[in-house]
Amino acid sequence: MHEQYDTIAWARRLKVRHLESFLILHDAGTLTEAARRMHMTQSAMSHWLSELEALAGVPLATRGKRVQLTPAGEAMRRLAVRVLGDIARTHVELGSIAQGLAARLHIGSVWAGVAHLVPQSIADFQRQHPNVSIRMTEAAFNVLLDGLEKRDLDLVVGSIDARAYGPHLRQEVLFEDNICAVVGTHHALAGSGPLHLSALIRYPWVMPPRDTLMRTQLDAALLEHGGSGILPRVETPTITTLQTVLQATDYVGVCSEAMARHLQALGLLRIVPLTRTIPFGPVGVAWRRDGDHGIAQAFIDTLRRQARGLAPASG
Repeated sequence: MHEQYDTIAWARRLKVRHLESFLILHDAGTLTEAARRMHMTQSAMSHWLSELEALAGVPLATRGKRVQLTPAGEAMRRLAVRVLGDIARTHVELGSIAQGLAARLHIGSVWAGVAHLVPQSIADFQRQHPNVSIRMTEAAFNVLLDGLEKRDLDLVVGSIDARAYGPHLRQEVLFEDNICAVVGTHHALAGSGPLHLSALIRYPWVMPPRDTLMRTQLDAALLEHGGSGILPRVETPTITTLQTVLQATDYVGVCSEAMARHLQALGLLRIVPLTRTIPFGPVGVAWRRDGDHGIAQAFIDTLRRQARGLAPASG
Protein backbone atom coordinates (compact mmCIF):
# COMPACT_ATOMS: atom_id res chain seq x y z
CA MET A 1 0.00 0.00 0.00
CA HIS A 2 2.86 2.37 0.83
CA GLU A 3 4.35 1.81 -2.65
CA GLN A 4 0.97 2.62 -4.23
CA TYR A 5 0.86 5.97 -2.42
CA ASP A 6 4.40 6.74 -3.60
CA THR A 7 3.40 6.25 -7.25
CA ILE A 8 0.75 9.00 -7.01
CA ALA A 9 2.72 11.42 -4.87
CA TRP A 10 2.63 13.96 -7.74
CA ALA A 11 -1.18 13.98 -7.66
CA ARG A 12 -1.24 14.95 -3.98
CA ARG A 13 0.60 18.16 -4.91
CA LEU A 14 -2.00 19.07 -7.52
CA LYS A 15 -4.45 21.81 -6.66
CA VAL A 16 -7.91 22.45 -8.04
CA ARG A 17 -6.54 25.69 -9.48
CA HIS A 18 -4.02 23.65 -11.51
CA LEU A 19 -6.83 21.71 -13.15
CA GLU A 20 -9.03 24.78 -13.70
CA SER A 21 -6.15 26.65 -15.31
CA PHE A 22 -5.23 23.73 -17.54
CA LEU A 23 -8.77 23.57 -18.93
CA ILE A 24 -8.68 27.32 -19.52
CA LEU A 25 -5.42 26.90 -21.44
CA HIS A 26 -6.90 24.12 -23.56
CA ASP A 27 -9.98 26.19 -24.33
CA ALA A 28 -8.03 29.39 -25.02
CA GLY A 29 -5.56 27.72 -27.38
CA THR A 30 -2.74 30.18 -26.74
CA LEU A 31 -0.70 31.19 -23.71
CA THR A 32 -1.52 34.84 -24.39
CA GLU A 33 -5.29 34.31 -24.37
CA ALA A 34 -5.13 31.96 -21.37
CA ALA A 35 -3.06 34.53 -19.45
CA ARG A 36 -5.61 37.23 -20.28
CA ARG A 37 -8.48 35.09 -19.00
CA MET A 38 -6.57 34.28 -15.81
CA HIS A 39 -5.46 37.90 -15.28
CA MET A 40 -1.76 37.13 -15.33
CA THR A 41 1.20 37.80 -17.62
CA GLN A 42 2.12 35.42 -20.42
CA SER A 43 5.45 34.62 -18.75
CA ALA A 44 3.63 33.76 -15.52
CA MET A 45 1.27 31.53 -17.48
CA SER A 46 4.21 29.77 -19.14
CA HIS A 47 5.87 29.32 -15.74
CA TRP A 48 2.66 27.87 -14.33
CA LEU A 49 2.45 25.33 -17.19
CA SER A 50 6.08 24.33 -16.64
CA GLU A 51 5.33 23.84 -12.95
CA LEU A 52 2.38 21.56 -13.76
CA GLU A 53 4.51 19.57 -16.21
CA ALA A 54 7.18 19.18 -13.51
CA LEU A 55 4.54 17.77 -11.17
CA ALA A 56 3.28 15.34 -13.82
CA GLY A 57 6.79 14.39 -14.90
CA VAL A 58 5.97 14.59 -18.63
CA PRO A 59 5.35 17.35 -21.23
CA LEU A 60 1.64 18.24 -21.33
CA ALA A 61 1.61 20.67 -24.26
CA THR A 62 3.70 21.76 -27.23
CA ARG A 63 4.22 25.51 -27.34
CA GLY A 64 3.84 27.25 -30.67
CA LYS A 65 1.47 29.64 -32.38
CA ARG A 66 -1.22 27.56 -30.73
CA VAL A 67 -0.79 25.27 -27.75
CA GLN A 68 -1.35 21.61 -28.64
CA LEU A 69 -1.90 18.98 -25.96
CA THR A 70 0.39 15.98 -25.94
CA PRO A 71 -1.07 12.51 -25.24
CA ALA A 72 -0.15 13.11 -21.59
CA GLY A 73 -1.83 16.50 -21.77
CA GLU A 74 -5.00 14.90 -23.09
CA ALA A 75 -4.92 12.47 -20.16
CA MET A 76 -4.53 15.44 -17.79
CA ARG A 77 -7.45 17.20 -19.50
CA ARG A 78 -9.68 14.17 -18.93
CA LEU A 79 -8.61 14.08 -15.28
CA ALA A 80 -9.46 17.78 -14.93
CA VAL A 81 -12.90 17.29 -16.48
CA ARG A 82 -13.68 14.37 -14.18
CA VAL A 83 -12.42 15.96 -10.98
CA LEU A 84 -13.95 19.39 -11.59
CA GLY A 85 -17.20 17.76 -12.68
CA ASP A 86 -17.35 15.78 -9.43
CA ILE A 87 -16.58 18.90 -7.39
CA ALA A 88 -19.33 20.86 -9.12
CA ARG A 89 -21.84 18.04 -8.61
CA THR A 90 -20.88 17.67 -4.96
CA HIS A 91 -21.35 21.39 -4.46
CA VAL A 92 -24.90 21.19 -5.82
CA GLU A 93 -25.62 18.01 -3.84
CA LEU A 94 -24.46 19.65 -0.61
CA GLY A 95 -26.83 22.51 -1.36
CA SER A 96 -29.65 20.02 -1.88
CA ILE A 97 -28.87 18.30 1.42
CA ALA A 98 -28.90 21.70 3.16
CA GLN A 99 -32.44 22.15 1.80
CA GLY A 100 -33.55 18.81 3.23
CA LEU A 101 -33.08 16.71 0.08
CA ALA A 102 -31.12 13.48 0.50
CA ALA A 103 -29.56 13.26 -2.95
CA ARG A 104 -29.54 14.67 -6.49
CA LEU A 105 -29.95 12.94 -9.84
CA HIS A 106 -29.25 14.63 -13.18
CA ILE A 107 -30.95 12.89 -16.12
CA GLY A 108 -30.48 13.59 -19.82
CA SER A 109 -33.10 12.68 -22.43
CA VAL A 110 -33.53 13.18 -26.15
CA TRP A 111 -36.44 15.45 -27.08
CA ALA A 112 -38.79 13.35 -29.14
CA GLY A 113 -38.01 9.68 -28.77
CA VAL A 114 -38.73 8.99 -25.11
CA ALA A 115 -40.41 12.10 -23.74
CA HIS A 116 -43.17 9.98 -22.18
CA LEU A 117 -40.93 7.30 -20.66
CA VAL A 118 -38.78 9.67 -18.62
CA PRO A 119 -41.52 11.85 -17.04
CA GLN A 120 -43.55 8.78 -16.09
CA SER A 121 -40.45 7.20 -14.58
CA ILE A 122 -39.69 10.36 -12.60
CA ALA A 123 -43.20 10.40 -11.13
CA ASP A 124 -42.96 6.72 -10.19
CA PHE A 125 -39.43 7.09 -8.82
CA GLN A 126 -40.22 10.04 -6.58
CA ARG A 127 -43.14 8.21 -5.01
CA GLN A 128 -40.52 5.76 -3.72
CA HIS A 129 -37.72 8.31 -3.21
CA PRO A 130 -39.36 11.63 -2.26
CA ASN A 131 -36.13 13.17 -0.95
CA VAL A 132 -34.21 12.88 -4.22
CA SER A 133 -33.92 16.08 -6.25
CA ILE A 134 -34.07 15.45 -10.01
CA ARG A 135 -32.80 17.74 -12.72
CA MET A 136 -33.70 17.17 -16.38
CA THR A 137 -31.68 18.15 -19.45
CA GLU A 138 -33.16 17.63 -22.92
CA ALA A 139 -30.81 17.76 -25.90
CA ALA A 140 -29.47 15.81 -28.87
CA PHE A 141 -27.96 12.44 -28.01
CA ASN A 142 -24.36 13.39 -28.80
CA VAL A 143 -24.67 16.47 -26.55
CA LEU A 144 -26.00 14.30 -23.73
CA LEU A 145 -23.18 11.78 -24.11
CA ASP A 146 -20.72 14.64 -23.81
CA GLY A 147 -22.49 15.56 -20.57
CA LEU A 148 -21.92 12.01 -19.33
CA GLU A 149 -18.23 12.27 -20.16
CA LYS A 150 -17.96 15.55 -18.25
CA ARG A 151 -19.93 14.07 -15.33
CA ASP A 152 -22.60 16.72 -15.68
CA LEU A 153 -25.17 13.92 -16.11
CA ASP A 154 -25.74 10.68 -14.21
CA LEU A 155 -27.50 8.84 -17.03
CA VAL A 156 -28.89 9.43 -20.51
CA VAL A 157 -32.05 8.02 -22.08
CA GLY A 158 -32.31 7.89 -25.87
CA SER A 159 -31.93 5.86 -29.02
CA ILE A 160 -29.03 3.52 -28.40
CA ASP A 161 -26.58 3.43 -31.30
CA ALA A 162 -22.81 3.07 -31.75
CA ARG A 163 -22.18 6.33 -29.88
CA ALA A 164 -23.45 4.78 -26.64
CA TYR A 165 -20.81 2.03 -26.71
CA GLY A 166 -17.88 4.14 -25.54
CA PRO A 167 -15.14 2.55 -23.44
CA HIS A 168 -16.26 4.34 -20.27
CA LEU A 169 -19.99 3.72 -20.69
CA ARG A 170 -22.52 1.05 -19.84
CA GLN A 171 -25.77 0.78 -21.75
CA GLU A 172 -28.98 -1.22 -21.69
CA VAL A 173 -31.72 -1.48 -24.30
CA LEU A 174 -35.16 -0.93 -22.77
CA PHE A 175 -37.36 -1.58 -25.82
CA GLU A 176 -37.40 -1.42 -29.63
CA ASP A 177 -39.32 1.52 -31.03
CA ASN A 178 -40.73 2.37 -34.47
CA ILE A 179 -41.38 5.59 -36.36
CA CYS A 180 -45.06 6.50 -36.52
CA ALA A 181 -46.93 8.84 -38.91
CA VAL A 182 -49.23 11.25 -37.08
CA VAL A 183 -51.74 13.97 -38.01
CA GLY A 184 -54.01 16.41 -36.23
CA THR A 185 -57.31 15.10 -34.87
CA HIS A 186 -59.24 16.97 -37.61
CA HIS A 187 -57.13 15.64 -40.51
CA ALA A 188 -58.75 13.77 -43.42
CA LEU A 189 -56.43 10.82 -42.68
CA ALA A 190 -57.44 10.63 -39.00
CA GLY A 191 -59.15 7.29 -38.47
CA SER A 192 -58.11 5.88 -41.86
CA GLY A 193 -57.06 2.27 -42.32
CA PRO A 194 -53.51 1.13 -43.03
CA LEU A 195 -52.00 3.23 -45.85
CA HIS A 196 -48.95 2.90 -48.04
CA LEU A 197 -46.33 5.49 -47.20
CA SER A 198 -46.65 6.76 -50.78
CA ALA A 199 -50.20 7.93 -49.99
CA LEU A 200 -48.77 10.51 -47.58
CA ILE A 201 -46.26 12.02 -49.96
CA ARG A 202 -48.66 14.61 -51.42
CA TYR A 203 -49.15 16.26 -48.00
CA PRO A 204 -46.86 18.90 -46.47
CA TRP A 205 -44.58 17.40 -43.84
CA VAL A 206 -43.23 18.19 -40.40
CA MET A 207 -39.94 16.31 -39.98
CA PRO A 208 -37.17 15.91 -37.42
CA PRO A 209 -33.97 17.84 -38.15
CA ARG A 210 -31.39 16.40 -40.51
CA ASP A 211 -28.60 14.30 -39.00
CA THR A 212 -30.94 12.82 -36.39
CA LEU A 213 -31.51 9.07 -36.33
CA MET A 214 -35.26 9.44 -36.89
CA ARG A 215 -34.77 11.69 -39.93
CA THR A 216 -32.23 9.29 -41.44
CA GLN A 217 -34.61 6.36 -41.05
CA LEU A 218 -37.55 8.37 -42.42
CA ASP A 219 -35.61 9.58 -45.47
CA ALA A 220 -34.59 6.01 -46.27
CA ALA A 221 -38.21 4.82 -46.08
CA LEU A 222 -39.46 7.71 -48.23
CA LEU A 223 -36.78 7.02 -50.83
CA GLU A 224 -38.19 3.52 -51.31
CA HIS A 225 -41.65 4.99 -52.01
CA GLY A 226 -40.77 7.82 -54.40
CA GLY A 227 -40.58 10.51 -51.76
CA SER A 228 -36.91 11.38 -51.96
CA GLY A 229 -37.64 14.93 -53.13
CA ILE A 230 -39.84 15.91 -50.20
CA LEU A 231 -38.85 19.17 -48.58
CA PRO A 232 -40.45 19.52 -45.14
CA ARG A 233 -42.44 22.66 -44.43
CA VAL A 234 -41.21 22.49 -40.83
CA GLU A 235 -38.18 20.85 -39.24
CA THR A 236 -38.32 20.53 -35.46
CA PRO A 237 -36.99 18.23 -32.73
CA THR A 238 -39.73 19.10 -30.25
CA ILE A 239 -43.01 17.33 -29.65
CA THR A 240 -44.75 20.57 -28.62
CA THR A 241 -44.05 22.22 -31.98
CA LEU A 242 -45.03 19.07 -33.89
CA GLN A 243 -48.31 18.77 -32.00
CA THR A 244 -49.24 22.45 -32.36
CA VAL A 245 -48.46 22.63 -36.09
CA LEU A 246 -50.37 19.43 -36.89
CA GLN A 247 -53.44 20.60 -35.01
CA ALA A 248 -53.46 23.86 -36.98
CA THR A 249 -52.74 22.45 -40.47
CA ASP A 250 -53.25 19.49 -42.78
CA TYR A 251 -49.57 18.54 -42.45
CA VAL A 252 -48.27 15.04 -41.76
CA GLY A 253 -45.59 14.43 -39.16
CA VAL A 254 -43.66 11.62 -37.49
CA CYS A 255 -42.57 10.76 -33.97
CA SER A 256 -41.66 7.63 -32.08
CA GLU A 257 -44.47 5.08 -31.77
CA ALA A 258 -44.24 5.14 -27.97
CA MET A 259 -44.79 8.92 -28.03
CA ALA A 260 -47.51 8.69 -30.72
CA ARG A 261 -49.52 6.20 -28.66
CA HIS A 262 -49.27 8.49 -25.64
CA LEU A 263 -50.40 11.59 -27.58
CA GLN A 264 -53.27 9.70 -29.19
CA ALA A 265 -54.45 8.45 -25.80
CA LEU A 266 -54.54 12.09 -24.64
CA GLY A 267 -56.58 13.07 -27.72
CA LEU A 268 -53.86 15.40 -29.01
CA LEU A 269 -52.87 13.65 -32.27
CA ARG A 270 -54.00 10.69 -34.36
CA ILE A 271 -51.81 7.85 -35.61
CA VAL A 272 -51.95 7.06 -39.33
CA PRO A 273 -51.46 3.27 -39.58
CA LEU A 274 -49.01 2.23 -42.31
CA THR A 275 -48.78 -0.99 -44.25
CA ARG A 276 -45.08 -1.26 -43.42
CA THR A 277 -43.10 -0.74 -40.24
CA ILE A 278 -40.42 1.95 -40.17
CA PRO A 279 -37.99 0.93 -37.42
CA PHE A 280 -36.65 3.66 -35.17
CA GLY A 281 -34.24 1.44 -33.27
CA PRO A 282 -33.51 0.43 -29.70
CA VAL A 283 -34.37 2.89 -26.94
CA GLY A 284 -32.28 2.56 -23.83
CA VAL A 285 -30.23 4.10 -21.08
CA ALA A 286 -26.49 4.82 -20.89
CA TRP A 287 -24.41 5.65 -17.84
CA ARG A 288 -20.75 5.77 -16.83
CA ARG A 289 -19.04 2.57 -15.75
CA ASP A 290 -17.98 4.32 -12.55
CA GLY A 291 -21.48 5.75 -12.03
CA ASP A 292 -23.20 2.69 -10.58
CA HIS A 293 -24.27 4.47 -7.40
CA GLY A 294 -27.48 3.40 -5.70
CA ILE A 295 -29.72 6.31 -6.71
CA ALA A 296 -28.85 6.05 -10.41
CA GLN A 297 -29.42 2.30 -10.38
CA ALA A 298 -32.75 2.75 -8.61
CA PHE A 299 -33.88 5.10 -11.37
CA ILE A 300 -32.70 2.66 -14.05
CA ASP A 301 -34.84 -0.01 -12.35
CA THR A 302 -37.80 2.38 -12.61
CA LEU A 303 -37.09 2.92 -16.31
CA ARG A 304 -37.14 -0.85 -16.84
CA ARG A 305 -40.57 -1.14 -15.24
CA GLN A 306 -42.02 1.74 -17.22
CA ALA A 307 -40.49 0.49 -20.49
CA ARG A 308 -42.39 -2.80 -20.28
CA GLY A 309 -45.56 -0.93 -21.15
CA LEU A 310 -44.04 1.16 -23.95
CA ALA A 311 -42.82 -1.51 -26.38
CA PRO A 312 -44.68 -1.09 -29.71
CA ALA A 313 -47.10 -3.74 -30.86
CA SER A 314 -45.57 -6.36 -33.13
CA GLY A 315 -46.59 -6.73 -36.74
